[in-house]
Amino acid sequence: MLSVVIPVYNESPLILTLLDRIKESLKEVPGYEIIFVNDGSSDNTLNILLTERELDKRIKIIDLSRNFGHQAAITAGLENSSGDYIAIMDSDLQDPPELLPKMLDILRSKEFDVVNGFREKRNEGVFRRWLTSIFHSLFSRSSGLQQIENTGHFSMITREVLQAVLEIKEKVRYIPGIRAYVGYKQTTISYSRDERFSGDPKMATTALIKLASDALFAFSRLPLKICLWLGITGVVLFFMAGIYVLISKITGWAPLGWSSTLISIYFLGSIQLTFMGILGEYIYRTYKESQNRPLYFIREKFM
Repeated sequence: MLSVVIPVYNESPLILTLLDRIKESLKEVPGYEIIFVNDGSSDNTLNILLTERELDKRIKIIDLSRNFGHQAAITAGLENSSGDYIAIMDSDLQDPPELLPKMLDILRSKEFDVVNGFREKRNEGVFRRWLTSIFHSLFSRSSGLQQIENTGHFSMITREVLQAVLEIKEKVRYIPGIRAYVGYKQTTISYSRDERFSGDPKMATTALIKLASDALFAFSRLPLKICLWLGITGVVLFFMAGIYVLISKITGWAPLGWSSTLISIYFLGSIQLTFMGILGEYIYRTYKESQNRPLYFIREKFM
C-alpha cells in the first residue's frame, strides 16, 4: 500500500492535471491512496476534490479548519496515512509524479528506507534559485545532517521511518530536516525541477525566508555562532581603536571628533540589536513549544 500525501491551497487551476498525472504514474501499482490536505483553500479546490472522490475512492481528503501552513498540512497527511510506504509531494507539479514508481521500487528492494528527490536542475527565477542555493548550502554545512542539500519535501519513506518522524512533536517544524534527523538508510533520485505548472507560487519569497529561518534555528547553531563572531569582531576592532586613541593622545595626532564617537556607538548598538533579535527568535520558539497547542484542527475527513 502506497500513500501519497499532498498539501493543497487554492490549487483549482491545476488539481485535475495533478490527479491525472499521479493516476497515470501509479497505474501499475496495485494499491495506493492519494491524501489531499486542504489547507484552508478559499477557491474551488475542495469541491473539485470532492467531485473526484465520488469517482475514485482512492482519493482521500482532509479538510483543515483554516490555513495552518505547509508544514502543519503535511503533518496532518502523514498522521492520517495508512500505507506501508508514504510519499510526500507538493501540488504545484514542480516535482514529477512520474518518479513515484521508481521511488517505490527502491524502497521495496529493502536496501533503503528513504528516497529523497535530488534537484539536479531548477527551472525557476534567478533570484529564487540564488536564495535557495544559499539556504541549502548554509543548512547542510551548519546542521551536520546528511542527504539534505538540494532536497526538499519530495520524498518517499517507509512506515518505520514515518513512525520515527511522527515521534518528533516540535511545533515549529521543518519536515526535510526532521526526515534527515531520524536517520535510517537514505538515498536520492535525481530530477530536474520544473517551473510551476499554473498560477502564482503559494510560497512567496517572505514565506520561503521564514521556512529557512525555522530550519536554521531548529537544526543549527549558526545564528548563535554569528553572534559569537560578531562579538569577537567588535572586541578586536575596539581594542585596536583603543590603541589608536592612546597613541594619538601621546603623539598629538589629529583628534578623533564626534564622527568617530558616533560610528563607535552605532556599531556597538547594531551588534547588540542583532544579538537581541537572534535571542528573541530562540525565546519565541521556546514559547511556541511551551504553549503545546495542536498543530492543526480538522473540519472534516473524507477517508
